[in-house]
Amino acid sequence: MSVAQKSALSCALLHAKALKTLEFCYLTRFADLKMANLGKQNKGGTFHMSAQGHELVGAIAGLELIAKEDWSLPYYRDQALPLALGCDLLDIFGVFLGRTCKHQSSGRMMPYHYSHRDLRIICQSSPVGSQFLQAVGRALGIKRKGASEVVYVSGGEGSTSQGDFHEALNFSCIHNLPIIFMIQDNGLAISVPVEEQTAGGSIVNVAKGYAGMSVFEVDGTNYVETQKAMEEAVLKARSDKGPSVIVAKLPRLGPHSSSDDPKKYRDKDSIEKDMANDPLAIFESYLIANKTITQKELEDIKTRTLALVEEKAQAAEELPFPEAASTEDFVFSPFEVEEMPENISDQEIVMMDAINNALTEELQRDPNTYIFGQDVAGGKGGVFGLTRGLTDKFGKERCFNSPLAESTIVGVSLGLSAGGEQKAISEIQFSDYIWTGMNQLVNEIASFQWRSNGEWTLPLVIRIPCGGYIQGGPYHSQSLEAYLSHCPGLKIVMPSNAYDAKALLKAAIRDPNPVIFLEHKLLYRQRAFSARKVGDDNFLLPFGKAATTHAGDDITVVSWGYTLVMAHEVAERLSRNGHSVEVIDLRTIVPLDKEAILNSVKKTGKLLIVHEDTKNGGFGAEISAMVNEEIFDYLDAPIQRVCALNTPVGYSKVLENATLPQKEDIEKAMLKLINY
Repeated sequence: MSVAQKSALSCALLHAKALKTLEFCYLTRFADLKMANLGKQNKGGTFHMSAQGHELVGAIAGLELIAKEDWSLPYYRDQALPLALGCDLLDIFGVFLGRTCKHQSSGRMMPYHYSHRDLRIICQSSPVGSQFLQAVGRALGIKRKGASEVVYVSGGEGSTSQGDFHEALNFSCIHNLPIIFMIQDNGLAISVPVEEQTAGGSIVNVAKGYAGMSVFEVDGTNYVETQKAMEEAVLKARSDKGPSVIVAKLPRLGPHSSSDDPKKYRDKDSIEKDMANDPLAIFESYLIANKTITQKELEDIKTRTLALVEEKAQAAEELPFPEAASTEDFVFSPFEVEEMPENISDQEIVMMDAINNALTEELQRDPNTYIFGQDVAGGKGGVFGLTRGLTDKFGKERCFNSPLAESTIVGVSLGLSAGGEQKAISEIQFSDYIWTGMNQLVNEIASFQWRSNGEWTLPLVIRIPCGGYIQGGPYHSQSLEAYLSHCPGLKIVMPSNAYDAKALLKAAIRDPNPVIFLEHKLLYRQRAFSARKVGDDNFLLPFGKAATTHAGDDITVVSWGYTLVMAHEVAERLSRNGHSVEVIDLRTIVPLDKEAILNSVKKTGKLLIVHEDTKNGGFGAEISAMVNEEIFDYLDAPIQRVCALNTPVGYSKVLENATLPQKEDIEKAMLKLINY
């Protein structure tokens, strides 16, 4: 092929890409206008978020990525991107109308929360900026498996005010990840102007401060400029040369949403200025001026695209609404523990060694498991030493330190595990520090599978040392189980001994659902009760199966964690005086073994619940309500609880003892109930 022929071919390809970009811009614009009209007609979709002004950037990005190979996490105004990647407009309209459809959540999420497993569009949500750390986690997974895939994540300039955005930039540069951050800057976060959002008026200078980050500032209404930046960023990422940020300046031509009136915070001149800067009109003029397209060809594309939009919108109106009975589907993926012969070790070990054994065996079994968190790597192995030696055994890429940022740890866990091939086993240093990561845990991880209508699963484990009794004060003594049990989609485990800890942790790692593994700090090295012989590398315990640690007939005591140990010891002491106390160790909070509790209470007629968390809103209230609702007629006495006071835990041992349940409190409550 001659130089002239190559040049002609290159021009033809460039023209073809430009025309394809135009087509998706029209598709997005016309679909946007149609959705606005459908919303006004109250046909099932009442919430509309305009993408007008953002179409060009999204179309360019979508066509530059490789569908079904690269990964994307587009924000709500980036509708052109999923369409350019191959999403069926029928699904886009279907979810807008709240109908059942194959992808895009099937009516479980609001519109514009894109999700398509086959196209690798990771299920998105409403909290602004949460997608950035998830994208970083996915990029880390790509890096670990040595693939040439690229991750694209987008957001408005307002989202760059979120701490997760800056944590994501930091992590992506530390690990030199194949990721592109596309910031679509229209100058307004709903009504708040950029000068009230970002020092200096743009995130560009801040992004340049992260070593290894390429930063592009482009006019998002300019096809050539934006296309060039996207090409360079994709090439950099695919060549394993690290992350890029593209800041595209563009107008928001419509209101923030259907419930917003921009006239309340924008003057007429600023609105008219943006309307005159419409990227679609500018792109049309560019293509005609460069003789890439004629006016007639342009009108033909418009006509064809508008007809497609009308066809898909009408078809979407014929889609059924979701069945009401389906609302409980996909909270969890099915998982059954296979019964195996129980080969028990010869020697007892403490719980911290049992957890280390479980992690070691599971990392050996599955090379796609990764441990990370603050201080977990190397000779330290976490502040309690539970992961000590794992970096030496499996390498610094399998057991590594994270920055001191809990939202990073939790968000990266989601992204790493979302691909389905890899699994994050992360550690939060203390339960008291999880709160900065709670958005990623509660709003993102917990509902991930459900809100994708089962299209995505999320196999991950987050280990969290918790509890008091060690003079940790108010920031090293908190209990989380009641908070977390309120979040559908999280399994919650809390073992009391080495035997349970090893078998339950191994089950958690093999479970396709997110599991929160709570470890009471005081039990790590406790021997009298918690040191046990443990099962071999094939032995697992099922979730939702409580253990009876002490059989009895007079009363039932339900507990977990360290208070279970105290309750067991008190029950043994009382048994020597002729009292018969049945003690049940829940082992798992979610799922809960209701049958074990109800059967025991039916036998004894009396129930005492003991837990370390505060009484107000503690998980004991849920157990009490369940028993009261289901077997009230079997009760011979009011249900009683022994819990912490409704106050923070003080550092002084005097204050700590006064706040947390003590053995004498448990014994007094047991005797009172026995003698009722």
